Amino acid sequence: MVEHDPDMMAIADHLIDLGPGAGPDGGQVVYQGGYQGLTRADTPTGHGLREHRHTSRNRRRSTGWIDITDATTNNLQHVSTRIPRGVLTAVTGVAGSGKTSLLLGNLPTAEPGTVVIDQRPIRGSRRSSPATFTGLLNPIRDVFTKATGAPAGLFTPNSTGGCPAREGNGVIYTDLAFMEGVLTRCEVCAGRRFTPQAQAHKVAGKSIADVLEMSVAQALNHFTQPAIRATLSRLQDVGLAYLTLGQTLTSLSGGERQRLKLATELADPGRTIVLDEPTTGLHIADVTRLIELLDRLTEAGSTLVVIEHNLDVIAAADWIIDIGPEAGHDGGRIVFEGTPDQMVTDSRTHTAEHLRRHMSS
Repeated sequence: MVEHDPDMMAIADHLIDLGPGAGPDGGQVVYQGGYQGLTRADTPTGHGLREHRHTSRNRRRSTGWIDITDATTNNLQHVSTRIPRGVLTAVTGVAGSGKTSLLLGNLPTAEPGTVVIDQRPIRGSRRSSPATFTGLLNPIRDVFTKATGAPAGLFTPNSTGGCPAREGNGVIYTDLAFMEGVLTRCEVCAGRRFTPQAQAHKVAGKSIADVLEMSVAQALNHFTQPAIRATLSRLQDVGLAYLTLGQTLTSLSGGERQRLKLATELADPGRTIVLDEPTTGLHIADVTRLIELLDRLTEAGSTLVVIEHNLDVIAAADWIIDIGPEAGHDGGRIVFEGTPDQMVTDSRTHTAEHLRRHMSS
């Protein structure tokens, strides 16, 4: 079982901890054994399990309200509620209680222009990458054209610089119909996507192919241009420092796709943003970073609404809308609205019981 939840770790018979970091900085077994040993281990997971959770916060106050009236999507039972503007709201409840129905089915109508950041695949072709999705490839290409005097197309895999054998894809995709397709590395460019002529042009000792094989962290150490570093810093802030700039978007997990979308929102805060379970796939240490990131977006003027089960994120919210009391036909009603502090004091819902235990530990 691949898992980040401390409660699940605590009941495991045997744990294998990988790291110490991610991407090129990971890939090693850093601990094996029981849970108690892991809580004492000098690993990111061990540190995360020992870290005291700071659940006491100054709650931000709403600057206005978004009204949802008489919502009946799926199992919602004529729900009316208000979502506060300018703060972080957590929408909670057991699986199937109606959280997604309330937000994704009604908030974009109540608040046109709402940005929904979920884990669905990002639109684009198999040649799309973090560098193209974030617009990072454009300033990188400008660096190469200005330094070498060569045309911009030479530094674009789907233009004159792309390997003609596979049209700059670097791989051969074989569709097996009823089975998952197979990717095979291009034998001409060895998967690097560019012609020898394009790779012959180097800036600071690196070709365009070398750059696209860099991780975000490596690229931050390589580039000095402010526009490039700003985008790379946003990717690092959302916990994607280990991604390589040129890897295909189809290779990303759902959580990685969601954080990639979130990184683009950091460049243009101030809107209403819905995040669907943003802690999915995140390590304990990364959840702390995510909360800091959500705080930054909120302080910059965004209205954030997260569908979430993670108690650290719920405790960090300014406002909670709890839906239930159960799932399906037994859910679809608002069972609590208020601050986390009010929830642990006044509410007796499933979420309140677990949050009370979490905030007192």
